[in-house]
Amino acid sequence: MYYVYIVQCEDASLYTGITNDIERRLKEHKDKIGGHYTASHKVEKIIYTETFKTKNEALKREAQIKGWRREKKLDLVKRE
Repeated sequence: MYYVYIVQCEDASLYTGITNDIERRLKEHKDKIGGHYTASHKVEKIIYTETFKTKNEALKREAQIKGWRREKKLDLVKRE
């Protein structure tokens, strides 16, 4: 099982990623070992997740969401 997730950072910026262990990944982000962006932007919380059976499906969705403007990402979060 793979997850596409969006986290909100302390400065209100958003970060989109994938993982197969959502709790571990959040801890990595909070410990500043979970990616370059989140190492310099303090992660507050996960605000959105989607579940996928394969890594390939998750990677495709992650790329799609990363291509969106902030407003569209926030609309996705609101619909959940």
